[in-house]
Formats: sequence, structure tokens, C-alpha cells
Amino acid sequence: MKISITLLSLFLGIQIAFAQKLKTVTYKDGEQKLLGMVTSNSGKKLPGVLILPAWKGIDEEAKNAAIELEKQGYIAFIADIYGEGNLPAGNENAARLANTYKKNFNLYQKRISLALEELKKAGANVDKIAVIGYCFGGTGALEAARGNLPVVGVISIHGGLYKDSERPNNPITTKVLVEHPANDRSVPQVHYDAFVKEMNDGKADWQIITYANTTHTFTNPEAPDYNEVMAKRAWNHTLMFLKEILK
Repeated sequence: MKISITLLSLFLGIQIAFAQKLKTVTYKDGEQKLLGMVTSNSGKKLPGVLILPAWKGIDEEAKNAAIELEKQGYIAFIADIYGEGNLPAGNENAARLANTYKKNFNLYQKRISLALEELKKAGANVDKIAVIGYCFGGTGALEAARGNLPVVGVISIHGGLYKDSERPNNPITTKVLVEHPANDRSVPQVHYDAFVKEMNDGKADWQIITYANTTHTFTNPEAPDYNEVMAKRAWNHTLMFLKEILK
């Protein structure tokens, strides 16, 4: 009997792992091939979450977030911003490539929009879609709000808050949550203050949660500045926000 129960548990574990495997989705921006990933519950009519990865492209943090979101009843799609053949090697190249999209924000917003269309094709309820992003992807989440893309909420997780001062502060209709590490040296106070002004000028429904004793990539277990306690709190805040706006 014990052996049978053990074998059954093992079998169920394998089945669950298999069911939660992410699938690669090929789509295009003109001639540029893009390779996103979608959760295995695609095809169902469910709320959707678009995940924008950090500056080196689709990584384990983005994949794990997608799988966890599937468990919560969401279809998750991980966007490919750079495209096939363009993944950066090393931090210097990643910074250079990410900055290209930050400066050319229209292209960034376009790549996000294309990924949103793939999320809709995967079955996501068009009226219940949110965007979350990590680091460079956190900046992208804010660009989704600035571009008034068709989403009900965005979450920027240790993302850059900077927007060129030449760009006007327009109305923000999307709900905005920023999960901000207290000691993030990549976000100077002047950028923080300008962001708060931008949200207030845009009459946005916005919130910043600041996490003590944290530096930039505090949610990533593979990063040297990972903070397990604060990462868990940030994830709980992410789920709470998504439940409020999508369920």
C-alpha cells in the first residue's frame, strides 16, 4: 500500500510538472522573429498577465513567475522584446540594448503591444489583462501605462522610473503598482520624484511599496542582492494587486 501511494504521488508530481511546462510561441515584428513563452493553460478563457523580462531577455525569474501565475488561474505570456538572435552577452551589452529601447520608447511599446496580442490569442480575457515587469521589464510595464495600452493594471518590479523630461505627463488610466527596493542606486531621487509628479499629474491610481534592506534585483534568487523575505512580500503584493484588478 505504501509503495502504491508513493508511486501515485510520484506520478501526480510528474503530471503536474508536465502540465505546467511553458510553450514557445513564435510571432513577428515585421521581419524580426520573436520567441515568447506561454503557460500550458492557453486556450482557456481566463484573465491574462503579460510578463516583461529583465535586460538579458527571458530568464528563470520570468519563467518561474509565469508558472506560479498559472497556478493562480491566469494565462501568462512572457514577451520577447529583443527578438531571435539579439540576446545580449554580458551586462555591458544588456545595458546598451535595454537603453536603446528606453530611448526609443515607441518601439518598446510596439513590442509590448505585439506580445499583448499573442496573450489574447492564447485565450486571455481582453478586459482582464495586466502587465508585470522586472528591471528593464519594469520600465516596460510603466511604458504600457504611459502608452495607454489596453491593460487594466501594471506592476513595475525594481524597474527604472525614468522618463525623458521632454515627454509630457499625460493622463494615466491604468492602475500602477511599483515595487521599489529602498537602496536601489539605479533610481536616483530626482527620477523618483519626477515619477511621483508624473503619476499625480496624470491623475493615476498609483502606489509605491518600498522594501527595506534591499538593492536593485532583490526578487531574483540568482542575483547577489536577493532578499528572500522581501521577495516573498513583493510576490504577495503582486498577487494581491492582480486579484483586485483581474478577478
